[in-house]
Amino acid sequence: MAIAKAERLMNLALCLLGTRRPLSKRELRESVEAYLEAASDDAFNRMFERDKDDLRELGLVIETVENLDGEVGYLARRDSNRLPPITLDAEEAAALGLAAKVWQQARLAGAASGALQKLRAAGLPEDVDPYGAHSALEPRIPVHEAAFEPLMLACRDRRPVVFDYRKTNAVQPESRHVEPWALECWRGHWYLAGWDRDRGAERVFRLSRITGKVRSRGTRYTTPVPDVVTVRETVASWAGESADRSARIRLRSDAGYPLRAKATAVRELGDGWEELEIPYGHGLDAWLVEFGADVVVLEPPELRADVVDRLRAVAKG
Repeated sequence: MAIAKAERLMNLALCLLGTRRPLSKRELRESVEAYLEAASDDAFNRMFERDKDDLRELGLVIETVENLDGEVGYLARRDSNRLPPITLDAEEAAALGLAAKVWQQARLAGAASGALQKLRAAGLPEDVDPYGAHSALEPRIPVHEAAFEPLMLACRDRRPVVFDYRKTNAVQPESRHVEPWALECWRGHWYLAGWDRDRGAERVFRLSRITGKVRSRGTRYTTPVPDVVTVRETVASWAGESADRSARIRLRSDAGYPLRAKATAVRELGDGWEELEIPYGHGLDAWLVEFGADVVVLEPPELRADVVDRLRAVAKG
């Protein structure tokens, strides 16, 4: 079955690349033997649409053209489906190799390796080893959350999703309807940025707080997707990377080293405690909760109240 589909895709690709004018569905059905065997017009249409999407997924640029009579045709122009000459020096090839090794623990490992193989076929010098140039470097991006893969595919395919999400100050998770924009990694945690349909606003979700399965919804986006720089700024803000004021906390002397790295001032209190002044931005309350009894918030009062609420929610289970 897999061989038959591969042959069908190859024949369709050859038809689209070999024509000088757009071919209609009827003409393509007559040109590809497997389509002639379709039981009905509906079966052919479903098969053709799947094949067309698969070819586009593989990188083939397929144009849809409507003629003067309103008939729709398809073609794949050779100039749109030809790689330009590729020239990479040893350092550039090494950078690509390191980028591919980053994703060895995720679904992108196969795609990254395949991309390097395509570059090799397109002219990457044979004497350049993109994996071995800097073997002392072993970058990794760990992906442990089950929600990562379905959300990555939903971001790529622009498909809205539904999932159950548990906020740190909530006992039970609640359903969220989201148009996913992008996945970003901050402080070792993965975040999803997207448009929350129920709240009518952009939101950021930490993947470790998604419970159950991520379900796709076959509808279109209702809002435009911002550029990648804007998305990263949004995630940074929600993950606590941007701060517009300061907070004072008490910290045990032998704990909370990540907090010490952020501190702008440190004062000894005695009895195994220190007082720190740290930047205060969105998400700081959730971060402080992770240190448990080793941290006591002194001010501002609203931050102290948020941390207490989160600790109480955790205690309730």
